[in-house]
Amino acid sequence: MKPAHTSAQEEVEVRIRGLMMDPVTSMPMIVLKDIGGDAVLPIWVGIFEANAIALEIEKNTTPRPMTHDLIRNILRGFETHVTRVVISDLREDTFYAVIWLERGGETLAIDARPSDALALAMRADCPIFVARSVLDSAKANSAGRDSGNSDELRRWLENLNDDDLGKYKM
Repeated sequence: MKPAHTSAQEEVEVRIRGLMMDPVTSMPMIVLKDIGGDAVLPIWVGIFEANAIALEIEKNTTPRPMTHDLIRNILRGFETHVTRVVISDLREDTFYAVIWLERGGETLAIDARPSDALALAMRADCPIFVARSVLDSAKANSAGRDSGNSDELRRWLENLNDDDLGKYKM
């Protein structure tokens, strides 16, 4: 468990813009987009995590509950609500997330992998946020690497439309 979450000024609300294969690395990535602006944040995930998110994006049901469905069902059973998910940190090229829960007026913060937090957020229909420091770090990290490729990727991600996302769907 963690202390109370950061202030709204330190977080940017995002939505999942899409789930696609990175055209360069052929790895699945979740593309988060700033609701109030143009910032995008790609988060590379494993194939199993991507499939769990794809099932929810496409509203496909499975005959038996998948792991994230099970977690949602357990939380409901204990009258606990997922109030928000925050991509909270970026250290050594690894993203960290926090799932914020509320039960009986008590708030709990649970450490999670971003892919699990996002899959649960979609199933719980709760808002998703990214710490501003994460957006700034991700931008600085990509600029510090191969600036040409990262700038090109960022521009490509920012300009994707729904038809483009369909081309690269999982």
